Amino acid sequence: MTINKFQGKTQEEAIAKAKEEFGERAVIMNIREVKPKGLFRAFKNSTFEVTAAMEEKEHFSNAMQAAQMTQSMAKEGKLHDMINLAADEPITIPKLQEQEGNAQATRQEPARMPQSQNLVQENEEKKLEERLEVLSDRLEKSLGGKNPKEPETPKGPSSEELNFVRILYSTLLKNEVSEQYVNQILGEIEKFIRPGHSVDTILSNVYQKLILRFGQPKSLDLSGAKPHVVFFIGPTGVGKTTTIAKIASKYKVDYEKKVAFITADTYRIAATEQLQVYANILDAPMSIVYSKEELNEAIEKYAEYDLVFVDTAGFSHKNEEQKEDIRNLIQGVSPEYTSEVYLVLSATTKYRDLLDIVDTYRTISEFKLIFTKLDETSTYGNLLNIKLYSDAELSYTTNGQNVPDDIELFDTQKIVKQLLGGNS
Repeated sequence: MTINKFQGKTQEEAIAKAKEEFGERAVIMNIREVKPKGLFRAFKNSTFEVTAAMEEKEHFSNAMQAAQMTQSMAKEGKLHDMINLAADEPITIPKLQEQEGNAQATRQEPARMPQSQNLVQENEEKKLEERLEVLSDRLEKSLGGKNPKEPETPKGPSSEELNFVRILYSTLLKNEVSEQYVNQILGEIEKFIRPGHSVDTILSNVYQKLILRFGQPKSLDLSGAKPHVVFFIGPTGVGKTTTIAKIASKYKVDYEKKVAFITADTYRIAATEQLQVYANILDAPMSIVYSKEELNEAIEKYAEYDLVFVDTAGFSHKNEEQKEDIRNLIQGVSPEYTSEVYLVLSATTKYRDLLDIVDTYRTISEFKLIFTKLDETSTYGNLLNIKLYSDAELSYTTNGQNVPDDIELFDTQKIVKQLLGGNS
């Protein structure tokens, strides 16, 4: 992993420098405003410093690959016993009671701890939150633009380090990160669990691994000829239509782009009416289509527009007929038009169902990921799980019904801190 710092007058300039050196694989790990110092600081502008890393080469395009890699590492003795815990093996944490809900149904519940030990647990959690609050500053100091050095003399972990890793393990499970991914991440930082490497070093490395796993989120790609056609696919009820309205509003109001709407969701009358309301508010045209031929005719009609947003029908992943209709619609777009596809998923959907949904929609088209309803859940492990399972790029998240406010580009740093037990 290569890590460097880049400075610019604005965040955008600093990020651009990082991408110029590292290419599109650059992952932004931290952004810091550098305020001017000295007697004349009031007359100087702040600059911005970006810490960026070269993305790791190891990717797991699906859960099977991930599981096989974890098993292979275990056979070679690369995973420490204390990290590679089986799903049905109880975790014994001396100073921290295992938090409720962090285990699968087969895990045994630990005995209730006395009040004094509960106080210890609260203190441990508070310490972890405090560490996460200042993690960005610590990352700047500990890295210094260089890669972490490996220990010269490998020794066994101390009791403090052992306990801290178990706290991290428990916290990630509590946030519903898949156990196999937790084992992978903690297995990779095993070399840093040595005397002389503080728990802060362990935490910084876990933080880095999670940032790199998520990758750099991508917004709409407006390169290529106009109009840029953007499809939104996903199950019923995840908020596709509202998400379209939020993104369209941002691009029309903030970036002054010409936008148009097309709906192929003819199964629900309410969906068409809802999109029409948003189109009227934005003073944008809208068309209803029933086939790929009508779709291309509508796109041609909007040839002078920058963005054409296409709403599609939600369907059960078991409905083969509707799945085929959407596949034909997306694949039927004339090659003269630039298009991309976004799979919209709810952060409240169960992990097992999300896997089935991803398996269904990946047979339709390649896609980027949008997660909705982050305001309706307190656990974000599925965002990491589905990113790793699908190997798709992340894009936007939404956290409410307000148009266009409740949407933002995926905030990797914020999500990682929450996964590690930090405050939202």
